[in-house]
Amino acid sequence: MEEFIKKIEEEFEDIEPGKLKPESNFREMFDWNSINALIIIALVKTEYDVVINAEDIASSKTVSDLYNVIESKK
Repeated sequence: MEEFIKKIEEEFEDIEPGKLKPESNFREMFDWNSINALIIIALVKTEYDVVINAEDIASSKTVSDLYNVIESKK
């Protein structure tokens, strides 16, 4: 989980390092848009070799929720 959070923080310069927590609503941490969803999808594919889609992101409220979706698809 810590590594996943670090990767998200590295990907989005609007997120101050150390600010994102498992219980954080990642879409409220910065101005969320469809480009950011594509960045998350690409990050997950590249780093974890897991394919997620916009619906997976939309159904995830927190970083932990999203992480659990990724883990369930491994």
